Amino acid sequence: MKIYHSIEDFPSDVNTIVTIGTFDGVHKGHQIIINRINEIAKKEAMESVVLTFDPHPRHVIYPDDQELRLIHTLEEKIEALSKTGVQNLVLHKFTKEFSRTESVNFIRDFLVTKLNMKYMVVGFDHHFGKNRQGTFDNLIELSDAYGFKIEKIKPQNIGEVTISSTKIRNAILEGDCKKANTYLSANFSITGKVVQGNKIGSSIGYPTANIEIENQWKILPKNGVYAVKILLKNQQYFGMLNLGNRPSISDDSFAIEVHLFDFNATIYNEELKIEFIQRIRDEQQFSDLEKLKSQLKIDAINCKQIFNLSS
Repeated sequence: MKIYHSIEDFPSDVNTIVTIGTFDGVHKGHQIIINRINEIAKKEAMESVVLTFDPHPRHVIYPDDQELRLIHTLEEKIEALSKTGVQNLVLHKFTKEFSRTESVNFIRDFLVTKLNMKYMVVGFDHHFGKNRQGTFDNLIELSDAYGFKIEKIKPQNIGEVTISSTKIRNAILEGDCKKANTYLSANFSITGKVVQGNKIGSSIGYPTANIEIENQWKILPKNGVYAVKILLKNQQYFGMLNLGNRPSISDDSFAIEVHLFDFNATIYNEELKIEFIQRIRDEQQFSDLEKLKSQLKIDAINCKQIFNLSS
């Protein structure tokens, strides 16, 4: 996959089939669209292009409302898209000025002229241009005017639920990682660096790696205990993770702490990728460390059962 950091950087001598969106999570609905542009590109001797934006448009258009958290960081989105088989990824910087582009100008000046678009595939709810005024009916009119073909992909459902990034984000915020993972192409995950903690876990037989996440937009699940998979130096481990304000500890500060089963190495400053598999329980307050230790023993048993590991 070739990566371009601006529409202007894309080579002008390549005929393309394009799809556009924020692609947060690169979920199974996104996969259908990208598979389709790859299929048409191969059949029509074109190159497939995903056009997406950074930062997320909502963070730019609504500067006073920065509550939106994202399933993927930019790096995670690039990695996920690289696995789809798409030939080209255009990461265009989203600015206030760019947001004011009229829909017809966006199609004509950016997609047709600069990306040399001959074919376009969009999702069922696609809107584009200034104030998202452009509709699929507009695209049909513009396709006649500027000589490109257009195709709309119907909603993708799991059961009776239409897959969307919003539904996935809501499931994550509710702690329902099992539901989120059914919609995603890969398990929801976070990546962070191991930093120094207070070593209380080690003192009661459950040493934890404290994880620091730098990206301010990364969504986090509801506070609680989760069964997780951990990737460290390309080696997979299983474990349990607590996310929250640690009410049993006097400092009461927010932390992400993961305990790796059958593991005792020092891993400060190492990067961990953690996949959330299932929520085990709410965060609880314990009157003393012995009661906390007893609960952690139960948590470990429950998590190991999920992974079919011996206790």
